[in-house]
Amino acid sequence: MTHWPAQITDGIREETHFDGRRIKCFADRPADLNAMFDAALAHAPQGEALVSGQTRLTYAQLDTRIAQLAGGMVAQGVSKGDRVALLLSNCTEFLTVLLACLRIGAIAVPINIREGTPELAFILNHCGARLLIHGADVAERLPDSASTPALTTIIHVDTPAFTAMSTATHASPVPVAEEDAAVILYTSGTTGRPKGAILTHFNIVHSAMHFEMCMGLGSGERSLLCVPASHVTGLVATIFTMLQTAGCTVMMETFKADDFLALTAAEKVTQTLMVPAMYNLFLLRCNVADYDLRHWRIGGYGGAPMPQSTIEELGEKLPDLTLMNAYGATELTSPATILPRGYGTTRSDSIGIAVPCGEIRVVDAQGIDVPDDTHGELWIKGPMVVPGYWDNPDKTASEFTEGYWKSGDVGSRDAEGFIRLHDRSKDMIIRGGYNIYSAEVENALTAHPSVIECAAIGRPDPVLGEKLHVFVQTSDPAFDESAVKGFVRAHLADYKTPDFVTLRDDPLPRNANGKIIKTALREAAAQTLAR
Repeated sequence: MTHWPAQITDGIREETHFDGRRIKCFADRPADLNAMFDAALAHAPQGEALVSGQTRLTYAQLDTRIAQLAGGMVAQGVSKGDRVALLLSNCTEFLTVLLACLRIGAIAVPINIREGTPELAFILNHCGARLLIHGADVAERLPDSASTPALTTIIHVDTPAFTAMSTATHASPVPVAEEDAAVILYTSGTTGRPKGAILTHFNIVHSAMHFEMCMGLGSGERSLLCVPASHVTGLVATIFTMLQTAGCTVMMETFKADDFLALTAAEKVTQTLMVPAMYNLFLLRCNVADYDLRHWRIGGYGGAPMPQSTIEELGEKLPDLTLMNAYGATELTSPATILPRGYGTTRSDSIGIAVPCGEIRVVDAQGIDVPDDTHGELWIKGPMVVPGYWDNPDKTASEFTEGYWKSGDVGSRDAEGFIRLHDRSKDMIIRGGYNIYSAEVENALTAHPSVIECAAIGRPDPVLGEKLHVFVQTSDPAFDESAVKGFVRAHLADYKTPDFVTLRDDPLPRNANGKIIKTALREAAAQTLAR
């Protein structure tokens, strides 16, 4: 079995939390997220905490802004336990509002700025937000006041009202318990209404420490945030992990390949966590040698497989960059597995091993553990697993059992403890009695250098039950349907060769959390079938 180093695991003990869960925890940890910030402030008061556009804030300057903004929130009637919605892009205000909420014991509810009006109304009403702070890019999509009766105050960050709130008298910190809710993050809701996962101080502290220890991060790291701060990856893997290391969050509002490399070079970025498509894009569109990337040590990725061709090209062009796969979810406060350092090339087919405080079961449909190298659903337990969903006892009861979150992901574990992710259980395609895991087909296709991203779905078929349809984003006009089928046929069993291929040069549809919307692809496939 592969294990994390003793210097990590020696500091772990078993404790009881939430509903009586017995879980492994870091014995030496910040008491809460405010204590995490205070430790960073004490360690590096003049160290940079945030770079956002032309704004640069040290920890001492950030502390002042947080205290003033917290005072302004208190003046608006916000108190411990109240929900404050953040409808903000990757910007200075996102961080200051987030941390001001925590300082007064309020619960931050970051919402992706791409959400539409109906989704915004649902989330604001469901969490009972008292205050909403938003930017200019969402003003026209805000629901009307009649549809959000609990929302008493709405403030635009570019108005005198926000300026006044940001320059108020300092607020005294409000004591919080580590199991108190810190953040509510709403899941994407692709199969129904979004669910609000409750991320506690305890959850986030452990996840930030998992990233810190497993990635070998030290004091004063600099991480480039180029995924939404409102998503669990941006929020935890970057923002809170940088606070844990007294490091600096460098914010990027919109990912563009050349801008990403330029900012990484200029800000001496040391760590990132992105989706593989972002790595593919800068390799495809930029000359990496034009940028001074000597400080970039850790290249984390997740959300999709990294093509072997991408790994090899990154190894050639950025030999000092260590690639580390991480698998997680909102309900897991980000990571449940991380690929240990040194395995980026040899175990690129794996999402890694369980994080030091995590426990993972691979079970069959009856919840019974399956043998090594056998497909089953991943059930995950640990201090990073949220206690449940906000005001949704039915979903909490159905998706959590004995401290485990039932992920719905199909995976397997080998004798060395490495876990492979095969598919979402609902995305498995059954073609003529054969099971086809869409992720397996997607993994094979993304290894082709002409493929930017792809997705596989099942199409109803009266004879076979389902047939396989792949959607491929490519900028190579020579990569046609025949080439797609031939490439898959050369790498997988013949029944996994796509029956239908849709090629496109624009990105695949994604929801507000950045996940590919396969329901939209199924609708598109159905329309072509109806013609």
